[in-house]
Amino acid sequence: MTPSHQLRCTGCADRISGDNIPSDFRCSACQSLFEVLYSWSDAEIGTRDLPNPAALRWLWQERRSSTQAIDQSGVWRFRDLLPIVADLERVTTLREGNTPLYDLPKCAASLGINWLLAKHQGMNPTGSFKDTGMTAALSVAVERQYEWVACASTGNTSASMAAYAARAGLRSIVFIPEGKIAWGKLSQSMDYGALTVQLRTDFDGCVKLVNELVRVHPIYLLNSVNPYRLEGQKTPAFELLEQMDWQVPEHIIVPGGNLANSSALAKGFAEARVLGLISRLPRISIVQAEGANPLYQAMQHTGGRQLEPVAAETRASAIRIGNPASWKKAVNALQSTGGWCEQVSEAEIALAKAQIGAEGIGCEPASAVTLAGLKKLVGDGRVQAEDRVVLILTGHTLKDSDYTIAFHRDELLSHDEQAALPPSQQTEANNLRKPPVLLDANRDTVLRTLEAHMSALPV
Repeated sequence: MTPSHQLRCTGCADRISGDNIPSDFRCSACQSLFEVLYSWSDAEIGTRDLPNPAALRWLWQERRSSTQAIDQSGVWRFRDLLPIVADLERVTTLREGNTPLYDLPKCAASLGINWLLAKHQGMNPTGSFKDTGMTAALSVAVERQYEWVACASTGNTSASMAAYAARAGLRSIVFIPEGKIAWGKLSQSMDYGALTVQLRTDFDGCVKLVNELVRVHPIYLLNSVNPYRLEGQKTPAFELLEQMDWQVPEHIIVPGGNLANSSALAKGFAEARVLGLISRLPRISIVQAEGANPLYQAMQHTGGRQLEPVAAETRASAIRIGNPASWKKAVNALQSTGGWCEQVSEAEIALAKAQIGAEGIGCEPASAVTLAGLKKLVGDGRVQAEDRVVLILTGHTLKDSDYTIAFHRDELLSHDEQAALPPSQQTEANNLRKPPVLLDANRDTVLRTLEAHMSALPV
């Protein structure tokens, strides 16, 4: 049988079969990561013998009315473009994907732009974008008959891996940095039955240890260095295009943590272009927190040729990563699409999160860097008023409820952090804070307080 795909090293371009990939998913010759390669991956645009794009669109739309779990998945509905599992009976799905595309009219108006949408990946089964990649990579683990899976995590990966492993009947091990993970995420991995190990180190220290583990035991690594993860994570590109009636937005803004998601989306859009589904690529820009900004520094100082790890520190715990594994892939995504890399402060993240929340949408802190970064792109003219912009919101608002409560109680930011915001943004942050009001259970007191609030609200 002809293999459905190969793996190509992103460094030396060496090609291997999927069965021959090292346990840590790094090239034995140059230590670079791999990408999945299909028959159409290197095809020229307009090449004959490629699938008919109109037929693909029709097929994917038809599957939406199917009652089969594999068709109800927003990942496996597009399985024609990720033939990584030979036996579809082995696919493990929680009906991930099919996430909503929301408009953000208030945020758009405050920025002075006409189009602002949010692709909310936090509406996946475990509350984050990780599910789209986890269903793909874990299904490969099932087909290859692994019994154990493992990951290092800042929270969302561990929750997703534990859930899909439980669904498939596999055993899972999670390594997390002690004290540097939101409890909402940690509770998920425990609830789904993972062996959860807290290490007295940071995320990068957890990555080092889990890599040593998989080299000596038959345990399948499910971090984003696994190229099959990215095959699932590219499918929101197809879903987004479908939701926009196959019109291509000018800009996609993505949070930057371990940096695999931006490259996965870039791969999805590139494949869509080769296959004739779209005629051009959107710009993909990446936004990092100032305290965890190795890619931003690399782009500023070396144009992305070299990256120096940083000691990461940000309250947006999902992107608190100082030595991102997929940085070279992210640089390629920026360069191939003409996007930019920006950094934003803790106060800018907090304000942006509250603004998204005020739209009735909500997201975890790491997702809000997208709006905060977009403000800078609009401010210096890199994004025009008529451009269509899509923010990728990667996590649900309940992933880190402590952060949200601290913001509204005015306990999140230091005085210096708040003072660094322009006065207009300080005023806006104060107006967005909605702390609970504690009152005696007295009718007159309650009515007076409510009337005062009602009279102060804008019409």
